[in-house]
Amino acid sequence: MTKKKSKPHSAKASWGKELKFVCDRMLGTLARFLRILGYDTLYPEESRDAELLFLAYTQGRVLLTRDTKMGTRISPNIFVIKSAVPEEQLKKVVKEFKLKTGENLFTRCLECNTPLVEVEKKEVKGRVPPYVFKHHDEFAKCPKCKKYYWSGTHIERMEERIKKWEEWMR
Repeated sequence: MTKKKSKPHSAKASWGKELKFVCDRMLGTLARFLRILGYDTLYPEESRDAELLFLAYTQGRVLLTRDTKMGTRISPNIFVIKSAVPEEQLKKVVKEFKLKTGENLFTRCLECNTPLVEVEKKEVKGRVPPYVFKHHDEFAKCPKCKKYYWSGTHIERMEERIKKWEEWMR
């Protein structure tokens, strides 16, 4: 898959470090959007505030939260997002952290956040639908959860959506 030849992002912003995120349980769709864009984004659905803060601190991540009480804690790694609308949340994060939106699309597993690796077509035989195997030549795999990815119409639709986001975020 030509899109997956890029390395996952190692963007730096005014926060002065490689940007990695952890999203609280209220930001699941945002976490998925950030993974689509290629950003290392954890989403531990059942974590308590203390666990999220620990992850952010020990792994050098920015904690993205909708919890305004958590935002009052003294920590440089917390960013409070007020909107409940995922696209608005993404816009806020992209602008705040000066994220790039089109360079490393689809380089992370959407389920577990692991960087994807390209695999030979012969490896996916019997593991993807027959139609997909017949009509696609490039595949990627998550080495952790073993999920396979390919550039189907879902990718084209998402790329169109991202183009709209980019126009909208200007």
